[in-house]
Amino acid sequence: MLLFALWLALSATLSPGHLVLGALLSGLIAWVNPVMKPQRRLSLLAALAYQPWLLGRILKSGLHVSRLILTPSLPIAPRLVRQRTGLSSDGELVALGNSITLTPGTVSIDVCPGEVLVHVIDEASADDLVSGRLERRIRGVFNTPEGPR
Repeated sequence: MLLFALWLALSATLSPGHLVLGALLSGLIAWVNPVMKPQRRLSLLAALAYQPWLLGRILKSGLHVSRLILTPSLPIAPRLVRQRTGLSSDGELVALGNSITLTPGTVSIDVCPGEVLVHVIDEASADDLVSGRLERRIRGVFNTPEGPR
């Protein structure tokens, strides 16, 4: 029902063709996707605070990577970092993987419950991941208690 209401709001028309198409697509999407009950409530305040924090990290990393590129000696030291994580739900892992990949100088290669494999361009690029800051922020958004690493 919510999908159909969203369809109506976004299509901005009540023509019979749009109504039928919206009902069919909404029904198909609801039928194909399994019903998932959220395990935890998201913290809206933490989610709103996370976005500017991540944007700041992206900008800081972008400047850092730009400096690396513009330095004549190109002081990079690429490596793979395998970091243990206590995050386990799909939402937490997607947020972790996307946050890593959005940040210049880092790319998520593999994200699974308990571990993330990341390519970093240098040691400084791995700081938020290795220090646990990124995981703590995501835990706050998903109201996840601190678990074993």
